Formats: sequence, C-alpha cells, structure tokens
Amino acid sequence: MKKVIAFGASNSSRSINKKLVTYAISLLDDVDVEVLDLNDYEMPLFSVDREDVLGQPDLAKAFLQKIADCDGLIISFAENNGTYSAAYKNLYDWVSRIQPKVYRDKPMVLLSTSPGGRGGKSVLELALSQIPRFGGLVKASVAVPSFGENFDIEAGVITNDEIAGQIHAAISRLFAE
Repeated sequence: MKKVIAFGASNSSRSINKKLVTYAISLLDDVDVEVLDLNDYEMPLFSVDREDVLGQPDLAKAFLQKIADCDGLIISFAENNGTYSAAYKNLYDWVSRIQPKVYRDKPMVLLSTSPGGRGGKSVLELALSQIPRFGGLVKASVAVPSFGENFDIEAGVITNDEIAGQIHAAISRLFAE
C-alpha cells in the first residue's frame, strides 16, 4: 500500500489549508495517509549562527524521514503576504540544509486556499517554481478561491462542484504515470 504525507503549510490551529488538505486526502483510495502538523516541527528561527550552535535539529531530521518514508505528498500552502507562512519557510530552511533535494523525487499535488478571490495563487505559483528544484515532482495543482464561500466547514467538503472536480482530478494524478 502506498503511503502519502499531507499537511497544510501553516501553524495556525484554525488553518483553512489544513482543512483543504484533509478534504483532499479523503478522495484517495487504498493508500495509507498521515497528516502532519507543522506545530510538531517548530524550531528556532533559522540562521547559520544557530546552525553552528545547534547542528541539525532532531525535528528537522524527523520531518525529512517522514518524506523519505512516503510515496507521495499533498501540501496545501497558506499565503502570508504573497509568500510562504513563516512556519513552513523556517522548517524548509532547516531541512534543506540537511537534504537539499528535500522532496526526494516524490510525486506531489500542491494546493492553496485563502479567504480571497485568488485563493493563495501567489504562494502556489512560488511553490510551483521552486519545488521542482528541490526534488518535488509536481503532478497537479489547484488554488481554491474564497474558501468560506466554497467550503462547508461543518461537513468538511468543497461545495462548489467545479472546484471539487478540479481537486478530484488533481488528486487522481498523484500516482498517475
């Protein structure tokens, strides 16, 4: 059975990106899925000075091991001022110092959402341009606009049929040749 790691690239306890990624993994069949919480990988703000003192943090190594042990990833990116959340960026800064090809040639589906009409499109475009350079094989991506209007939080589902279809199509490409 294939193993998928999924996470919302945010440390918010109310992360709409975690809600979106949780919905997306519900569309998978016959896979073992683990949803990670970035709060479990909180480390000091990266700098080379801290790296000199701390070395390679165990949490960074543990995150990299999760990626090494999976067959694919689904990430939903939170957009903070047009870029990655500080929590994701800091984690990425630490792990990329240990393993520059962080994503180890694993297939990935990238998502984003926000309350606004672009749905985190800026951060998704950034991720699409960067992740392949760091070993990610992006199979599909979807930005979900106006999260509150297109997602039923109580039911945990996309209410817009067109967007639901886009996400379903993207998830179906995760392991497609």
